[in-house]
Amino acid sequence: MAPRCWRWWYWTAWPRTRPPPAGCTLTFGGDEVRNTANPKALRERRRRVWMRVKLGKLHLLFDTEEQMPQICVVGSGPAGFYTAQHLLKHPRAHVDIFEKQLVPFGLVRFGVAPDHPEVKNVINTFTQTAHSDRCAFHGNVVVGRDVTVPELREAYHAVVLSYGAEDHQALGIPGEELPGVFSARAFVGWYNGLPENRELAPDLSCDTAVILGQGNVALDVARILLTPPEHLEKTDITEAALGVLRQSRVKTVWIVGRRGPLQVAFTIKELREMIQLPGTRPILDPADFLGLQDRIKEVPRPRKRLTELLLRTATEKPGAEEAARQASASRTWGLRFFRSPQQVLPSPDGRQVAGIRLAVTRLEGVGDTTRAVPTGDVEDLPCGLVLSSVGYKSRPIDHSVPFDPKLGVIPNMEGRVVDVPGLYCSGWVKRGPTGVIATTMTDSFLTGQMLLQDLKAGLLPSGPRPGYVAIEALLSSRGVRPVSFSDWEKLDAEEVSRGQGTGKPREKLLDPQEMLRLLGR
Repeated sequence: MAPRCWRWWYWTAWPRTRPPPAGCTLTFGGDEVRNTANPKALRERRRRVWMRVKLGKLHLLFDTEEQMPQICVVGSGPAGFYTAQHLLKHPRAHVDIFEKQLVPFGLVRFGVAPDHPEVKNVINTFTQTAHSDRCAFHGNVVVGRDVTVPELREAYHAVVLSYGAEDHQALGIPGEELPGVFSARAFVGWYNGLPENRELAPDLSCDTAVILGQGNVALDVARILLTPPEHLEKTDITEAALGVLRQSRVKTVWIVGRRGPLQVAFTIKELREMIQLPGTRPILDPADFLGLQDRIKEVPRPRKRLTELLLRTATEKPGAEEAARQASASRTWGLRFFRSPQQVLPSPDGRQVAGIRLAVTRLEGVGDTTRAVPTGDVEDLPCGLVLSSVGYKSRPIDHSVPFDPKLGVIPNMEGRVVDVPGLYCSGWVKRGPTGVIATTMTDSFLTGQMLLQDLKAGLLPSGPRPGYVAIEALLSSRGVRPVSFSDWEKLDAEEVSRGQGTGKPREKLLDPQEMLRLLGR
């Protein structure tokens, strides 16, 4: 009698379009093709083929008809889906997308602000990719724990790591561990329904919040803190977060940066939103902009337009209508330049944040080499909430994969992982946590292009690989039950249904166990 797993794979009706695995013995049902190395013979004489493959301790038996390049992508955020989209340009490539969450779309779902629904429209494109009969989504699979990268490399012709930047940069200052200090990443995950952040419970009973960092995420967080809750009620923000924001007493938000107005990392679109935010007024110190008018003449146009808007906001008297709007504003926000966090200050009982000590800085160098250096002066800024938005950070996924801990990226050349043939990377884990979704699209298409070039040049394994059939057997033997894209669509329908009652586009499911129960697991 054949081992149990062989018989199991026999009865699962293995799809005819998948390739046989490398290093296996070929036995053809009823009619043999003598020269299995002859691709033409295999293409012209499409037969049922029984194959045996050993992966780890598992022996599998399955059938197939012709070889297809088997590729897997780790991560289902923008980088993962854009990479898959480009790889599917190959007429016969099959792409499996592995994701640790039960749901797809990564930072489009968990990072994009709820009041930016237009940015999330890219999900429609990703859904089209997932619906391809040569693409499959496998959620609830943690690569590096449930299955290793070497196991993936053994099962696929190529592996692309697109898992993004899942961590945040630590401040590395005293008091960082105090209650009331959070990473902006965790705060964003909390109001966007990331399961691991659903218990964050930020205390918004204070008057003043400080955000460290001056990128788009910092402005997103500031905007969510200051936006009237009734303006968020028709978004996909979680009801739990909305309840906390309704009770918020935060009236002032300071957005702090080590350098000056010419070095801010946010975009002009985000800045305009902050300036026009209902019920708020901006506070900018004109002294921070002295001499800037002459210096911006030679900077690139996008930076020039951004800095000119900052300059006008800081130095020009608003018109009558805008002045009246600002006069009636009950909340304020401001940009503090040339300040670097030195210490989080505790409350008298030591149980809560009470402020932050900032080192005053000055700039040295020019252009891209400009850096902030301390002057020796400090100032204390009272606050009850500190959100660190100084950058995302990727984590090493597997000891077999090279990783640069200082840069937080996988060393690569145009997406090809250094010294590991057949292994690629795209997105933030490739280039660092910079750029917007369009940047990631271009970057991911480039990685996909390099992979397809290598495939065409014969630089990838030439023999057949089992692909998901082997990985599914490994996951099954380890008690891991992946979820499919059709499973996600059931959860999606449930979220949309729950949101309809309150006029929201959806009410996100937060508890993975509840998601599994809804799927009958």
